[in-house]
Amino acid sequence: MRFKVDGLILKEQTINENDKLITVLTRTNGIIRCFVKNAKLLKGRLCTATQSLSYSDLMIYHTKERYIIDEAEPIELFYNLRLDLEKFALAEYFCEIFLHMIPEGTDSKEFLSLILNSLYVLSRGTKPDLMVKAVFEMRFLALAGYMPNLVCCDKCSCYEADMMYFLHSEGKLLCGKCYSGEQESTALSRGALTALRTSVFADSKKIFSFSVSENSLMQFADCSEKYMLLHTERNMNALEFYKMVRIQK
Repeated sequence: MRFKVDGLILKEQTINENDKLITVLTRTNGIIRCFVKNAKLLKGRLCTATQSLSYSDLMIYHTKERYIIDEAEPIELFYNLRLDLEKFALAEYFCEIFLHMIPEGTDSKEFLSLILNSLYVLSRGTKPDLMVKAVFEMRFLALAGYMPNLVCCDKCSCYEADMMYFLHSEGKLLCGKCYSGEQESTALSRGALTALRTSVFADSKKIFSFSVSENSLMQFADCSEKYMLLHTERNMNALEFYKMVRIQK
């Protein structure tokens, strides 16, 4: 069977001198692993379209044993990400999350839209990198079945207070009056809470359509990363590399 699909290349592995195996997040077929012959040839037509972080149209031949890409046309290469080590490291972190958290064959339309939207914003630099990271993490977790309860305080139903607390392990909010020092929580200002809610509840096209102060952004980013690590339950190598690059920059 031969079919055409668009997808983002999450990972590439060299098989021999000229061939490679790539992992692709596709819109209609979820995550699939494909063999690409002669993909390492610099002048080959498959080289650019099948490199990591390339969003491409792919023609795939499916046998009983494997997927084989025999045609590929790049749609977006996210070239600016390759010129900035910090942005590139963050993009690789996004890809690593998908590789570890999304099973093969899962409906991936919303997931693909999320990572493409995040990479577009990241590459254009219209929002702080840390904000892109935090929005991506919270939206991904919501789509993956880890939707937090952000509507109101879990105890008194207070919608908003000068300070709210997000409990990572339980994925819920407590207002300042109801909070009694529970462990593994992040204190959220009004701005940070708005950012958190927007990343989870807003229309997919509007998740980056807000601004946040530096202090609120730090709270938002702390909350999102801890919630992500809690549910991945593993060390993320790309995240550690991103943090190292960010400190040195």
